[in-house]
Amino acid sequence: MHRVGSAGNASNSTRPRREKRLTYVLNDSDDTKHCAGVNCLAILESSTPGRCDYLFTGSRDGTLRRWGLTEDSASCSATFESHVDWVNDVVLAGQTLVSCSSDTTLKTWNSVSDGICTRTYRQHSDYVTCLSSAEKNSNIVASGGLGGEVFIWDLEAAAHPVSRSTDDTEDDAPNGILSPGSAVLPLSGMRSINSSSGISLHTAQPQGYNPLAAKGHKESVYALAMNDCGTLLVSGGTEKVVRVWDPRSGSKKMKLRGHTDNIRALLVDSTGRFCLSGSSDSMIRLWDLGQQRCVHSYAVHTDSVWALVSTPSFSHVYSGGRDFSLYLTDLSTRESLLLCRKEHPILKMALQGDSIWVATTDSSVDKWPAEGRNPQKAFQRGGSFLAGNLSFTRARACLEGSTLVPVYKDPSCTIPGNPGIVQHEILNNRRQVLTKDAAGSVKLWEITRGAVVQDYGKVSFEEKKEDLFEMVSIPAWFTMDTRLGSMSIHLDTPQCFSAEMYATDLKIPGASEEQKMNLAQETLRGLLSPWLSKKKQRPGSQASANGDVSMARDISIRGHSHSRLEVDDGTENHSSTVLPSFEFSTTSPPSIITEGSHGGPWRKKITDLDGSEDESVLPWWCLDCVLNGRIPPRENTKCSFYLQPYEGTSVQVLTQGKLSAPRILRIHKVVNYVIEKMVPDKPQEGSDGAFVSGAAGQLLPPVGDGSFRSSLKSWQKPKPASIEILCNNQLLNPEMSLATVRAYIWKKPEDLVLNYRVAQR
Repeated sequence: MHRVGSAGNASNSTRPRREKRLTYVLNDSDDTKHCAGVNCLAILESSTPGRCDYLFTGSRDGTLRRWGLTEDSASCSATFESHVDWVNDVVLAGQTLVSCSSDTTLKTWNSVSDGICTRTYRQHSDYVTCLSSAEKNSNIVASGGLGGEVFIWDLEAAAHPVSRSTDDTEDDAPNGILSPGSAVLPLSGMRSINSSSGISLHTAQPQGYNPLAAKGHKESVYALAMNDCGTLLVSGGTEKVVRVWDPRSGSKKMKLRGHTDNIRALLVDSTGRFCLSGSSDSMIRLWDLGQQRCVHSYAVHTDSVWALVSTPSFSHVYSGGRDFSLYLTDLSTRESLLLCRKEHPILKMALQGDSIWVATTDSSVDKWPAEGRNPQKAFQRGGSFLAGNLSFTRARACLEGSTLVPVYKDPSCTIPGNPGIVQHEILNNRRQVLTKDAAGSVKLWEITRGAVVQDYGKVSFEEKKEDLFEMVSIPAWFTMDTRLGSMSIHLDTPQCFSAEMYATDLKIPGASEEQKMNLAQETLRGLLSPWLSKKKQRPGSQASANGDVSMARDISIRGHSHSRLEVDDGTENHSSTVLPSFEFSTTSPPSIITEGSHGGPWRKKITDLDGSEDESVLPWWCLDCVLNGRIPPRENTKCSFYLQPYEGTSVQVLTQGKLSAPRILRIHKVVNYVIEKMVPDKPQEGSDGAFVSGAAGQLLPPVGDGSFRSSLKSWQKPKPASIEILCNNQLLNPEMSLATVRAYIWKKPEDLVLNYRVAQR
């Protein structure tokens, strides 16, 4: 989305612009768990006796989580939420947690206190895929991405950039908020599981600081590694070569060839002498950087190698990848051992003492015995083999039936995740979505309140979809995807305001039969209800946008050259009360992803908004809708049609040609219109009150003429049940809407034609 001036600007520019989108992500009832594959892991070992170690996990659901570790369990102590796309990698630089994402940003977090996100860096042009840090120099972090860029960041220099005036900083503030130190503070942060703290703010990339660029990659970068002192950096990607850099200057030192496919994982020993690389060619290679050559190659896996972890002495390596297998290999003797076999491809690993944590494309994380302090003990169990030096050797051994038996059958500890959504179908009522998750469970969601209304268990998704089919036509007022493992509902103005329903259909107590509800408007009220409550509690707050939100656009009803079917008073509900059908949970609240008139996208639980957010943070059209009850003009909310007598009927209706009515108008309203506009004649003597139509071609006074009304006094109108409406010779259900008839019965681009007749008895 390109950035444009806010709607409240005085500019008279008429250039087309794309308004900011608002997305809300629906969370599972247990939102302390990941709901998509875990891409990255990092261990923070406690230096204080009696305190637990921490495991940090970054997921494809866009969040990071901190887990307190005990001997045989792990508990979630914090959720870090700010990224708006997959979290691809995470590293620790001292006490600072650094993450990167497919949203093209890096973020730094306070890892051990309350987890506040301290800065956001926007330097990459594409997905940021990998990070590396120097263990003995916690200031240095490198990042690489699909844009072929490699940047080296000095975190200390970034925290204390070249000073600028307050006015200059204010102009560049992504959310118009300044900290006491004049640092820019856009909205994002972390939600603590065990606290009810409000929104956390973090500073954007400071002005005056630019990272050092290591230029040379022409294609995507998938892996980085750095030695402990931060004096040597290696990178690899789709170019199939290992590049070596001096991170202090960004200069190239050498380029190592040998792999025949993408390089997906890299390790460097503490001294910077040796490098290990894992590739999609299924090979692991050991490089002597001093000699600038490959000294060993290990054919251990039968498919891509995606993850490598070495022992502290760099004598053994743990490897995992697309073949679901975790191997331990002695780099000097070439002896290898299959430790375990997972059910999903292995994405990342992290050593903790004698155990190893393993993350996969599944949402859970397992801990396995690994003998990390003395890996030779693992080989004493037997079952090892000698790694070949050509990739086909393992594949051939596998084909010949040399099946390896893993040393361990079950993990010693599991951090469970929620199964992600893998299939979905938006139902025709446009309020419910049928989903199927990775565990095969089928659920029915009501997206206007973010709740599961029915859990069907493990049933056929296709059969359940057919069971739930309704012949109803509602405009597509939202789009959605499940990229994050959960449902992300996207609202774009003005399209999102195209769907309306009668209040009685939503079972709203006391609602009139004519009252209409706009689905997007009511959904926004429900989403932003916690924000509005906090806004009203703030000192000096008012019920309006205080000039921050643009004046509402004129939503006057345009005149039509043809008559309108006046059965609807057109009233809209502008009350700030949240209706039951639009109440979102506050125990597992949805998250909002959006951006205001300044800065980049951000993500936050709706309960973490503190009421201070204005147009610089939230889209102006959302604020105008919630605060002022205004929505933009909508197109195609009316349905034009002709009302004609059915063939063979003598009933006549006083009409003036083409009619127009709301798309949601029910057929029973058309019946009422037919009765209201029916041409009467004097009842015949002895009749039972049934009507007799006027003679063909009879001229009658206009509707407002008094003589016509006087003639009605002697005529009893028929009951609605005595009139039928047809389309394409098909009798219509009185509860059908005009839009439904047009979509499922008429099925033509021309104006709809309805026929009326006396009910068949």
